[in-house]
This record gives sequence, structure tokens and C-alpha cells, in this order.
Amino acid sequence: MPVSTTSQPDVLTLLDDLIRKAKGAGADSADAVLFDSASLSLSQRFGKTEKLERSESGDLGLRVFIGKRQAIVSSTDRSAKALDELVERAVAMARVVPEDPFCGLADPEQIYTTLPDLDVCDPSEPSAELLIERARIAEEAALAIEGVTNSEGADAGWSRSTIAIAASNGFTGSYGVSRQSLSASVLAGTGTGMERDYDYDSKVYGSDLRDPASIGREAGERAIRRLNPRRVKSCKVPVVFDPRVSRGLLGHLTGSISGPSIARGTSFLKDKMGQRIFAAGITIVDDPHVKRGLRSRPFDAEGIATTRRNLIEDGHLTTWLLDLRSARQLGLSTTGHAARGTSGPPGPAPANVYMAPGAKSRDELLAEIPNGFYVTELMGTGVNGVTGDYSRGAAGYWIENGQIAYPVTELTIAGNLKEMFLNLEPASDLELRFGMDAPTIRIDGLTIAGQ
Repeated sequence: MPVSTTSQPDVLTLLDDLIRKAKGAGADSADAVLFDSASLSLSQRFGKTEKLERSESGDLGLRVFIGKRQAIVSSTDRSAKALDELVERAVAMARVVPEDPFCGLADPEQIYTTLPDLDVCDPSEPSAELLIERARIAEEAALAIEGVTNSEGADAGWSRSTIAIAASNGFTGSYGVSRQSLSASVLAGTGTGMERDYDYDSKVYGSDLRDPASIGREAGERAIRRLNPRRVKSCKVPVVFDPRVSRGLLGHLTGSISGPSIARGTSFLKDKMGQRIFAAGITIVDDPHVKRGLRSRPFDAEGIATTRRNLIEDGHLTTWLLDLRSARQLGLSTTGHAARGTSGPPGPAPANVYMAPGAKSRDELLAEIPNGFYVTELMGTGVNGVTGDYSRGAAGYWIENGQIAYPVTELTIAGNLKEMFLNLEPASDLELRFGMDAPTIRIDGLTIAGQ
């Protein structure tokens, strides 16, 4: 049954015709995915436009199955001749590739037929003049902060995309998504003592964006606060992660519970299903149905229903993130987390993920720390998904007697995610801003490598 949140009859007809041709050419089954997108982006510095670009693109991918063999071919050309060649190449490839015992479409009874109202596509398109005005206000507000000495510019953007999927099991569906964004980045200080910082916002609807002046002021004030950083000696202290960086811990979690990693045995959480991996009371939610959510989606890339679920409940791991293939490998059912592009097979990906807030305020978490590190920036990718070992370059502020004391830089945080997850404590300041969000988080006993 076709389902759609946008009126895309021509797109869905195109995909249905492509699948029909694939079956006529010898495929046992097939699916196809299409992305159409348009975007407008602006960069300016000191009030002068450095880039103003509009782009439109379209791409489609066809996946065909012959027995337990699959092949995927993509194209940006939608002419009848190009699509015929696309089908021919895909079927020819599927005849000779190795078998994959776990590949295949969803059973007809698994596919979704009713769409939730997610409100993830703003029908209005901002003008170039509006983007220019937003960037101007943000940059001017940042430069107005005393001590800000230079600008890396302000960026504003808009995009809208249509995602359409059809399959020979009877599923067809499409929906639209939109984004509007604004950022400002400035420097404070002079010479070798300059420090940079930024602020940023992104929303489905332009009307939901934060005030441009507040984004600029925050960027400028952050840069000022980072002036004259110190280095500290190596030690083991409590570390507090600002919400700008605490959400990265959720990324490490979702990566480690992804079905393919579990099936391969390459995750440090591979044997932890049903066990407590966070402190009691910790809840982490994956919700694809957040209204105007940046990662909301009505169905996954295999036509499976999406649903809200607690990944972590009272500290216990409750689920893997599964697409059809990884679910079959593990002898389980898909969780509706499949995502894909046009040139590769589906793989699991989270939707809107957030950690539920704790009972204490940020200030209350800090007040209990005689000496510690408040992290606002992380660098590098030193996380081992197999062992959980964690090592990241970091900058931020030193905590003394429960208060932010002075900026610090050139530090490294080291620990292991197993212990970090068990020992973390969230504050009460959760804001849903990025599609993956956490409040301020405190973790005791991490090693800080400094002087």
C-alpha cells in the first residue's frame, strides 16, 4: 500500500516502473530509493558575502535480488535509456556476485501502511536576502562583544529533500524533510594568544531558529572566555561534559549497539544485552516521532515502521539497533532502524536520541567538585569500539571549589567507556537541539594528561 507525507505520484510511479522492469529482466525481487534535494547556502565575513550558492540534485538507486545474491546500481540520469541500462547492469551484477544468506526484502506483513504526522518539512523557502540578514545580525552581534578581534564569518543555510522508497513486496512511500541553519565563528585576543569559538543552531522550520543576535553574542562570549588558557598537571579528577560535547557519548553508545558490530563481535557491548551498563535511573531514548525532530522519520529505509523505544532503561541495555540483514544474522527481528543512500545497502542508524535529564542542576554537579575539568571541546577520534578505550584531546575550563575558575587547553581525557557509562551522572539541563542530545554529564575518576 503506498504511503506518503508529500504528493509525489510521479516519483513513486518512476520507482514502481523501475522495479517492474527489473523483475521483467530476471530479478526475483527489487527495491529502489530516490532522493531529490535543493539547498541554498550563504557565507559572509565582515558583512561581505563570500559565497551564495543554490544547488539542486537528484539521485536514485536500484537494488535487485536473484536468489540470495544482490546488486546495487545508482544514477542521476532518469532518461528512459539510462534507466533501462541501470536495470540491465544491476541484474547482470546480481547474477555473478557471491551469495549473501541474510539479504532480502521485508515480508509483506512487516511493511508499514500508516504514517505519523511528524511535521518535518517546512513548506516555505527563505529568500537569499533573509539568509544574508540572519548572517549579518549574527556576525555583528558577535563582533560587538568587547575583546572579539576577528571574524571567521557567519553561515546561513536552507535545504529541502524528498525521500521516496518502493519495493516489490508492495511498499511505496515518500516524505519530505527540511533544514534551516545559522552559525557564527569569531576570534578573541591578538597574536599568539587568539582563541576561537562559535555558536550554531539548526531547525526543521526557520521560525524555530534561535534569534540570530543571541547566536552571535554567544559565539563572541565563548571566545572571550577562552582567552589566556592555562595547562594543568596530569591527574585523575571528575570530568564534566558540557552539552555541546556530552552528546558525543550517545554516539559512542549507538555505534556500539549497532547490529552489524554485534553480529561481527566487534563491540565492547556485544555480551551486555539485558545487563546494567549505566547507573540505576539512567534512561536513553530513541524516538523517530519527535515533532519537527531533526532525525524524525515515518518509516525506515526498508519500509518498516519506526517506533519510540528506550535503548537504556534504568541503566539496562534493552535493544540493539537492527536492520533486516543484521536482525537475520542475530536471529532477531528488525527494530526499524535501516537507513541507506542510493549506492549501498541499508544499515542501521539511530533516530532522535537523548538521555533523560537527572535530578541535579549543572551548578549542583559542579558544587561537589573540589578540582575537576569542565569540557567544552573535544578533538580527535581516539575511541576503540572493540575495547571501549577512550582517549580524546580536550579544552575547556578548570573547576576549583565547585566553580569554573579559568580556561585550560592541550589536555587529553583517558578512560574506558564501560566504566564511564557506569559512573556518569546527568544534570537536569537537557535541551533537544541536535537530534542527538544529552544534558551536562559528570564522570568521576577519569585521567587527565597535561603537563
